[in-house]
Amino acid sequence: MVLLHMKRSDLEQFLFDTTVEASVKETVAVLSRVNNLRQRLMRLKLEGEELAKYGPAKQPDKQGIDEYQEDKVEKGTHYMQDPTGRRTGNACSPEVAKVLLKTLEDGVALGHKSQVERKVALTERMLLDAVDNVRGAVMICYPMGLPEWDLVRGSLEGAEDLSETQFAAEEMDPATAQLWFAGKQMLPEKQLKDYVGRHEKSKVVVKLTGKGGGAPSREPAVDAETQKAMMSFYHKKQEEQKKLAENEDDSYSSAAWASGSSLKAHFSGVRSVRLPH
Repeated sequence: MVLLHMKRSDLEQFLFDTTVEASVKETVAVLSRVNNLRQRLMRLKLEGEELAKYGPAKQPDKQGIDEYQEDKVEKGTHYMQDPTGRRTGNACSPEVAKVLLKTLEDGVALGHKSQVERKVALTERMLLDAVDNVRGAVMICYPMGLPEWDLVRGSLEGAEDLSETQFAAEEMDPATAQLWFAGKQMLPEKQLKDYVGRHEKSKVVVKLTGKGGGAPSREPAVDAETQKAMMSFYHKKQEEQKKLAENEDDSYSSAAWASGSSLKAHFSGVRSVRLPH
């Protein structure tokens, strides 16, 4: 199996196992889905944490901070006012909320960039299972279900509208996304082996972009940590050279006490004579 290191940025990266016999089109589609599932889990964590703390979302036309509402606010046992006014404040019990929060954290950790360092390759099934785990935790917290306008429900059902949001740029369309290797676009009708060779036990860095996104930037010759270490070493060497230059200063040689004939002049009683101008 060839190991693909899909890297869009320092934060957005993951490993994926496949074969060099796989078509580029098939690989682009599955990498896009894996990328989208990672993003989905991160969005679930953002909204899920709010859900655990402040309860289900209010109807869009009824949103507003509770203390300023004209109508009476229904407050449950674990009520906590949402400072943004987006949620009802009627949260689940703290004990159950902890289960939801832990499940959300585990889901994000599964697709975190640190998995690259651990050499853990991701699969669709792995990430879909994490979404299912979040779904189960939400059902435990709110067995009555969430309203259709709650973003957590939309994400769990795959019915999110990400247009005009900051998350839209992170989503990849499996049908139109483009895959790049060594600065060149990998054509859909080709196979991976046409670009990365026939050796199955290799690891290559690939990049995924949206349709018409153009060629992604090339990888730097050295990573950020190595560059930082090199700059630190260079600065240290500069300081050492500066100290050596100061130690080699010979300006003292023109001083009277450094003259080779000063001792003889002292005992003979002769000093340097200056003629009047």
